[in-house]
Amino acid sequence: MSAVVDLLTKKRPPWVGPLLALLVVYAVFAALSPDTFLRSQNLLAMARQTVVVAICALGMTMIIITGGIDLSTGSVVALTTVIIAKLLKGGASPATAVICALAVATSVGALVGTFVGRLRLMPFVVTLGTMSVLRGVAKGVADEQKIDCDPKGLERLLEASLTSPGIWIAVALSVLVACVLRYTRFGRHVFAVGSNEATARLVGIDAGRVKIAVYSISTLLAGIAGVMELSTLTVGDPTDSVGLELEVIAAVVIGGAPLTGGEGSIFGTVLGACLMTVIKAGAVHLGMPSWIQQIATGVIIVVAVALDRARHRAKRT
Repeated sequence: MSAVVDLLTKKRPPWVGPLLALLVVYAVFAALSPDTFLRSQNLLAMARQTVVVAICALGMTMIIITGGIDLSTGSVVALTTVIIAKLLKGGASPATAVICALAVATSVGALVGTFVGRLRLMPFVVTLGTMSVLRGVAKGVADEQKIDCDPKGLERLLEASLTSPGIWIAVALSVLVACVLRYTRFGRHVFAVGSNEATARLVGIDAGRVKIAVYSISTLLAGIAGVMELSTLTVGDPTDSVGLELEVIAAVVIGGAPLTGGEGSIFGTVLGACLMTVIKAGAVHLGMPSWIQQIATGVIIVVAVALDRARHRAKRT
């Protein structure tokens, strides 16, 4: 058995498993529902549905690599939609509304990073509290109701077209974050902090500064995802994206990043996000109820973690 695990996991990068799973799941749904699942419109719809989760997951990957976690992602997305809608309704230009919302999102990340990196509080506790605070702020700003507004062109970000800017923005951000992690000094510091923070400090890496930067980048990306969410909703909804953080974390874990930190792959994360979208879309095409989708997602997460553990054991032997 150990020889099989070694053959399947030891000599292959962590994103191979998610890629194979994506191909298998896609092939199964294509075989079960070829008339609708293989249509180009469905592929485009799945790409659009992946954008928000994928963009949020880019930042979550960096956080998880440092050994942290962020439970406030969904609240950041909801607050972003509310701020933009509120400003647009008040007569602000789309650029001004987006910049203000992204500034707020980034500031939240910097504050969370300060608590985690400088005060060394547990990321789980800090972001759990932040999740509740931001959700409350969003409801307060919106007077506990949706904010209708004229999106003033923002709705075109995720229009139903192959040239949809939102899809290509997500691709560009994925390439950018992957390059930062792989080729820059900051990226090496992110991995070093997650691998062994004490050792990283001994060699002169300011772990606190790294965490502040990582959480700031993550909430900035969540803010961008919020802009994409507004483009599809065309309203500011303080109750939107409840549970989104679980989908985002699942995408990162399925992509091969262990919650213990020190490892992670942007390519694997994007594959994880795509896999979850394919499962949801396939289930809809087959008429499956939502509870089956949730069960399938949970099973995949557990299997992904189990395979990751097996891969690590294989490396140690």
